Amino acid sequence: MKTQITKDIEIEDLVRDYPASVKFMAEKGIKCIACGEPIWGTLEEAAKEKGYKDEEIDNLIIELQSLTK
Repeated sequence: MKTQITKDIEIEDLVRDYPASVKFMAEKGIKCIACGEPIWGTLEEAAKEKGYKDEEIDNLIIELQSLTK
């Protein structure tokens, strides 16, 4: 069973359950998932590290959910 995409999803769960999210996240400038950089934490934490605000994170989640259906 896949993990639901929310702001609290762990990055490694997102990548494992939704491989298409890697390219999407890279295009949004969130972590270098594909380059081997170790990633810890949640989607929200990773987005906030890149300066995303709460509303932008909500929109990111909506885009990810539609991308992975």
